[in-house]
Amino acid sequence: MNKASRLFWPTLVTPKNAVVKQTEQLSRSQKLLTDLGLVKSGSNGTYQIMPIAQRSIDKCINLVQRKMQEAGGQKISLPVLTPAQLWKKTGRLDGDISEFYMVRDRSGKQFLMSPTHEEAVTAMLATTAPISYRQLPLRLFQIGPKFRDELKSRFGLMRAKEFLMKDMYTFDMTMETARSTYATVSAAYERFFRQLEVPFVKVEAATGMMGGSLSHEYHFISPVGEDTLLQCSACGYAGNVEVFGSDSETPSTCPSCQGPQLSRVRGVEVAHTFLLGDKYSKPLGATFVNTSGKPETLVMGCFGIGITRVIAAALEVLSTEQELRWPKLLAPYDVCLIGPKQGSKEQSVVESLENDLLQQLTQICGTEELLHDERKELTIGKRLLDAKRLGHPLTIVVGGKAGQQESPKLEIHASGAEKLELDMAEVLSLVARHVRHKQKLLHEQQGELRISQSQTTIGHVH
Repeated sequence: MNKASRLFWPTLVTPKNAVVKQTEQLSRSQKLLTDLGLVKSGSNGTYQIMPIAQRSIDKCINLVQRKMQEAGGQKISLPVLTPAQLWKKTGRLDGDISEFYMVRDRSGKQFLMSPTHEEAVTAMLATTAPISYRQLPLRLFQIGPKFRDELKSRFGLMRAKEFLMKDMYTFDMTMETARSTYATVSAAYERFFRQLEVPFVKVEAATGMMGGSLSHEYHFISPVGEDTLLQCSACGYAGNVEVFGSDSETPSTCPSCQGPQLSRVRGVEVAHTFLLGDKYSKPLGATFVNTSGKPETLVMGCFGIGITRVIAAALEVLSTEQELRWPKLLAPYDVCLIGPKQGSKEQSVVESLENDLLQQLTQICGTEELLHDERKELTIGKRLLDAKRLGHPLTIVVGGKAGQQESPKLEIHASGAEKLELDMAEVLSLVARHVRHKQKLLHEQQGELRISQSQTTIGHVH
C-alpha cells in the first residue's frame, strides 16, 4: 500500500509575501512539476526525478518497450561513451559539434557522451561474425540517457542537457524492405501516441545532420513548442517549415493539394523517425551475406522517442495553471483515498468504512495504483488540494457525509471534473470503469490502427 506520509515529496515552499525573481522562462509543466516536488533542478539544464514523477517515467518506459517489442524489436544496451573515431568515419564530426559533450580518457583517446548511437550500433554489427540474410530484418532498441549541450536549455524536461530516450536502429537487406520496416515501426509509434490520448500530429521533416532520404516527426501542439509546423485543413498535409529551408521559402499554398488553407502552429517534437539508407553502414563496413553468399551493405533506419519529453509535453498540453493533468496510462497513481482528520467528530464513525474501502479498491485497481493519504494531522481540505494539484485521475474523500445513517455518501473528484457525491457501490463502479478503460488502451490489438502510407494521412491531428 502506498502511503502519502512515506512519500519523498519535497514541495517548493515560498514564504508568504515573498517576491520571487524569475531567472528563466518557465513552462506550465516545469513550474507545476517543480512547485509540487516531482522534479528538482540540478545544475543548469539537468533535473533530479523524485519518486512520484519516476512512477510516470517507469510507466512510459514500459509502454514504449511493449510497442517496440510488438514491432519486432529486441532490447540492448550500448555504452554512453562512443569513440570519436567512429563519428569521424561517418563525417559527423566535420560539422557543428558545439552540442556534443567530448571527453578524453587518461591515454588521450577522445569519446562522445552519446547524443545518439547510430555509429556505435553500426560498428557493433560491422565487427560481428557475418550476418546472414536469414537474420534480417534486425530491429534493436535501447532506453537510456542521452546528452546534448543545449545552448538554451529551458522548459524543464522538454529541453534538458541530459534526457531519457528510446532509440531503435533497424537493418534490412534492401531499400524496399527497409521501407516496410519504417512503416511497421511508424505504425507502432502511432499506436503509442493514440494510447496516450494526447492530440498529436505527424509531420514531414528535414533529415538534418542525421541524413537519410525520409524523415517524420511527431508533435504535441503547444504555444511553447520550438518548431513551426504548416497544416493544411483541406487535405490534412503537415510539415515542419525546416523542410522548405529558410522561412522566406515557406510556401503560401499547400505542397500536397495546392490549396490556400495553410496555417501555422507551434509544436513540441516528441519523436522522430529516419530512413537512413547506407549513410552509416557503408563507411563503417556493416554488411550481411546475401542469398548468393556475397556481402552487401545493410540498409538502416533509426527511430527515437523522448521519454522524459513525452511526459513533460503531455503535461504542458493537458494541465491547467494550477493542476497537473496526466494521460491516464502515465498517471503516477489511479486513485487517491483521503480519510477523516484526526480528532474530527466523524472519525470514529467513518474509519471502518475507510478501511473497508481500502480493501475493495485494492481488489479493483491493485495496491500499486492506490495512494492512501493517511496524513490525518492535516485537514481533508489541505489533502484534497494536494491531490487535485497532483492530478490523480480519481480522488475519493471519506468525510462527514460518509457517516450519515441514511444514504451515506462519499465525495469523488475526477481530474478536471466537478465533484460527485456517490454511495460506495457507485464509487467502486466508477473506479472499475476507469480501470477497464486503461486495460482497453493497454490491450489495443496490433491490427486496429494502421498508418496509411499515402501523403494525405500525414499531418492529421489525432
